[in-house]
Amino acid sequence: MKKTRLRLRWIQKYLKKYRIGLIPVFVLFVLWLFCLPKNLFETPNSTVVTSADGTLIGARIAADGQWRFPEIESLPERFVQSVLLFEDEYFYNHPGFNPISIAHAIRHNLTKKTRRGGSTITQQVIRLSRKNKRRTYLEKIVELCMATRLEFRYSKEDILKLYATHTPYGGNVVGLETASWRYFGIPASALSWGQAATLAVLPNAPSLIFPGKNEWVLLQKRNRLLKKLFDNKRLDQTTYELALLEPLPEKPLPLPNFAPHLTERIRKEHPGKRIHSTLDYELQRQTNGIAQQHYTRLKSNEVHNLAILIMDVESRKVLAYVGNSPSKNKDAHFVDIITKKRSTGSTLKPLLFASLLDEGQLLPKALVKDIPTVINGYNPKNFNKKHLGAVPAHRALSRSLNVPAVRLLREYGLQKFYNKLRKVHLNGLDKTAGHYGLSLILGGAETSLWELTQTYANMAASLNHFTENSSQYRSGEYTEPNYIMDVEPDFGVIQLETDVLKAGAIYHTFKALKEVNRPEGEENWHFFDSSQPLAWKTGTSFGFKDAWAIGVTPKYAIGVWAGNADGEGRPGLTGISAAAPILFDVLGQLPYSGWFKEPFDDLVEVAICQGSGHRASLFCENIQKTRIPAKGLRSQTCPYHKQLHMDSTGTYQVNASCYPLEAIQMKSWFLLPPSISYYYAMENPDYKEPPPFLEGCDAPNVALMQFLFPKPNETVLLPKDLGNTSKEVVFQLAHTNKNCKVFWYLDNNYVGTTQDFHELLLPISPGSYMLSVTDDEGNQLMQALEIRMASE
Repeated sequence: MKKTRLRLRWIQKYLKKYRIGLIPVFVLFVLWLFCLPKNLFETPNSTVVTSADGTLIGARIAADGQWRFPEIESLPERFVQSVLLFEDEYFYNHPGFNPISIAHAIRHNLTKKTRRGGSTITQQVIRLSRKNKRRTYLEKIVELCMATRLEFRYSKEDILKLYATHTPYGGNVVGLETASWRYFGIPASALSWGQAATLAVLPNAPSLIFPGKNEWVLLQKRNRLLKKLFDNKRLDQTTYELALLEPLPEKPLPLPNFAPHLTERIRKEHPGKRIHSTLDYELQRQTNGIAQQHYTRLKSNEVHNLAILIMDVESRKVLAYVGNSPSKNKDAHFVDIITKKRSTGSTLKPLLFASLLDEGQLLPKALVKDIPTVINGYNPKNFNKKHLGAVPAHRALSRSLNVPAVRLLREYGLQKFYNKLRKVHLNGLDKTAGHYGLSLILGGAETSLWELTQTYANMAASLNHFTENSSQYRSGEYTEPNYIMDVEPDFGVIQLETDVLKAGAIYHTFKALKEVNRPEGEENWHFFDSSQPLAWKTGTSFGFKDAWAIGVTPKYAIGVWAGNADGEGRPGLTGISAAAPILFDVLGQLPYSGWFKEPFDDLVEVAICQGSGHRASLFCENIQKTRIPAKGLRSQTCPYHKQLHMDSTGTYQVNASCYPLEAIQMKSWFLLPPSISYYYAMENPDYKEPPPFLEGCDAPNVALMQFLFPKPNETVLLPKDLGNTSKEVVFQLAHTNKNCKVFWYLDNNYVGTTQDFHELLLPISPGSYMLSVTDDEGNQLMQALEIRMASE
């Protein structure tokens, strides 16, 4: 304790005695301590994108016009040994400067005409950070002080990385990794000894020694370094001799550009960063080839743009990203179609189908109406302009029929469906439900390929998770796709219910989509064991402007769009002809995925009427047990099977008023309303109308006839044409008796007769009328008719 007190007194006495002389020392120490800026380099970096396996797939130049890659994690050993032996052999032994080298440089510069530098790698890093200020002795002193401070802040390895990242290599090439790609077309980690030695000597005089110029000077420097490496036993004899034979680089090579649109997207969203993407390099390369092949096919029809997106269903990672066709002309090839909003066509129909199943408003194979329909002036039509009368719901989806889709949307509720679309994050729908109206289901709205593919992938993932994880859901299942490898999506918490779509509804939707007719060449896919089952949907926008094909397997989601970026429509630009062939070529490159597992816990077994697809009633004869979504138990029983009273021969219908009660036979009959049977019978020759009533028997009051056009309370609009007010309108009628004659009257004035197919072409002017018909058995039907010009 006594010795400590004595030592403290001595220190106080010393400081008091020499305080004036210590002040400058303290000031110099403070200046030295803070001489180094917090960020040594403020220069912008290039945006660099690598694939999942680390392969460079694209880069964009830095904001200052330099190719300067971000700092790499580790330097290749061959380059480290080469640059240390050439630039700073005692790098690991000095504190930032080498007094011996400085002394030799001063003596050389005083006695020789040439100039020699004595800077260490640390000092060169400082000079680079100060943008190569003029070389004066004062500047050298500043660099020396900052170099010693740099040694205290960073490790030797970090200083080497700074040097390798910011060293100029000629032209606008900066940094080892950039130079390796620009001069040799390979990553720095793959450099040979000859290549590493070349890049080690090149920064020594980048303005003088530039690849493609002064090759002899560059060769001499490189070979001297290789000899030094050999003499220091860093190379064996064979390696040394082979390194001497390696050619020098020529003019700079173009950088890889395998995913240009994703690279550009990353440049905007993560400028100046090195992004380790989720892209599968080999799959991206194959997808680029498919895009090139189909671009050549499509441009013959003046279709110039296409886009392809592939996602991993489980992780939602983007595996391949082709934002546009490989066109190099004026056809807007630079536009990233994947992120642009386009008309959805029919691609939203599966979501409506699943929503109806989910709430028990529809069964998978229940008959839905496909008849002429006008709703508040909106008259949807099927693609082939025909009607089937009634069609199983799953077939209406697989055949992409428009009329049933519009009718089902009205039944489900436009606003409710719109809310459902927002829940699955189709954010391209940025207007109100009323703005889109019922055309929403036929392409009246817009969204992007990114969002559509994401939605199908999310549905598949929800089904997969339910079947593989104790029949549970995740609250954040409907999430954004991800293209950055180290970013994991947040799927939320485990829960027993979901407010989006349940597994049973999704499974039956995918099951229906598996039956979509494949394009030419793929029709017999199910006969081959190697062929992949696929739930997929096409879409074609109004005016043939957008062609879609979206497909999903348990492991992969594929989205394809084809068309013209400027919105020009082309005849024949449909989902099945333009987009589907691309989809199946991509599918052929993917590993086999199998099919979705059935979610038994979300399905219930029920008796289904095979004729109508509804729950079986007492009068259904052909009944099949099948599993449906649980809420399907709420749906109505079959409304189309009726019990008829027949005579003993089964030829006529009878009743107790005209036929012995004990002789009446009961027979189940599949009976559709006239407006449906009129069209249904054309497509289904086995459909039979019920037999007539026996003479003398009073027929019940049933609808024998029904107007197909116009519908009750429907206003007929006449197109305006050169001032003429009279136009021809086709009136249509359905009759249960195909062979009867029908007599037509307008305001009690006879206007024509029809038989078999009851369609009457009638010239008519605007006004109010009474339309009536009478068949040859005296049955009559009438309704009020309002005719107006379209401009009124």
